[in-house]
Formats: sequence, structure tokens, C-alpha cells
Amino acid sequence: MRDAEFFRNWMAAAAAAVEREADRLTELDSPIGDADHGSNLLRGFTAVRTALDTEAATAPGTVLQLAGRTLISTVGGASGPLYGMLLRRTGKELGEAPEVSDEELREALDRGVGAVAQLGGAAPGDKTMLDALLPGVAALDTSYRAAADAAEHGALATVPMQARKGRASYLGERSIGHQDPGATSSALLLGALADVAERTEGAR
Repeated sequence: MRDAEFFRNWMAAAAAAVEREADRLTELDSPIGDADHGSNLLRGFTAVRTALDTEAATAPGTVLQLAGRTLISTVGGASGPLYGMLLRRTGKELGEAPEVSDEELREALDRGVGAVAQLGGAAPGDKTMLDALLPGVAALDTSYRAAADAAEHGALATVPMQARKGRASYLGERSIGHQDPGATSSALLLGALADVAERTEGAR
């Protein structure tokens, strides 16, 4: 079972990953976006870390809802609302239970990803964060590391795609050959989840 501390650690690990990879995310965003994906997420996840340090969130669901609200209020562009929706909806699905199972988390994340798809109007193959999130969450049935690997492969698979949603879609065929920054940061999020799960298992 996973408690609030596990989810706090996940958000802290995600913030650390974004901080480490912010320049790369912005570099990926430069040819097909506004060249601000890394800086926007860095600002957002830094705020998430501060919010979780200062506000009481004592259940897995409330941790994720607080993180989602914070991202929506601090991140500009599309990534704030989309990541905020992902975490808020996942947290809402988990409710106020003090502990949740891995299966409950997988089901909640699945609904969170569905909410992101609805908000963004995107589908698999559109060269968006969904191309990492969908295979990643599906692979949670196997393991957290399998989910992280599937998300990473999904992000890499966006390189030959033509963007059909977001700013990159304005470039048409010129968007081909570039890795989607949103899919890349989504892979970081699931990679952070796998890291925390493995550390937790190793500590037992």
C-alpha cells in the first residue's frame, strides 16, 4: 500500500528530474514550440515542492490534488492545465483514503490520462504527452519500471510523427524529426514514480 509520504516523494523526485532536465526540455521545445517548456515546468514543480512543504496533505489523493492545483496556478501555456488536470483528476479518483494500492493508483492514473486527452482533444499519434502517458500507464500492469520504460519509448517514438495538436501542429511536416517535449517530460514523471517505488521496496 502507498501512503501520502510515497506521493510526496514522487512529486519531489519529479521536481528533481525536471530541474535536472529543464534545459533539455527547452531545447526540444525550441524548434516546435515556444522554447519555454523546461522553464515553465521548472517553475511549476518548484512551486509544487514548496506547497507540499508548507500545506498539510495527509492522503495520497490530496497530495496529488494540491500538486495539480499548484501547477495550474503557476505554469503558463498548455502544460500547466494539462499536467494539472492529470494530477488533480488522479488525486480526485484516489479520494481521501490514507493508503492506496498499486492497482488503485493505476486505475486513477488511467482516468487522469483520459481527462488529459479530453481536455487537449488529442489522440495517440498526435505527437503529444499522450504518446508517453498512454503506453506508460498501460505498462503499470507489469511494473513501475516497465511503465517508465514504455513512456520513454513512447517519447522517442514521437520523433517521426507529424504534430496534429498544439503549437507544433502549425509547423505541419516541419514538426517531423523532433522529439515532443511534452511526451519527454511525461516520461520523466513516470520515471520519477518508478525510482520512488524502487527505493521504497529496497528500504523494506
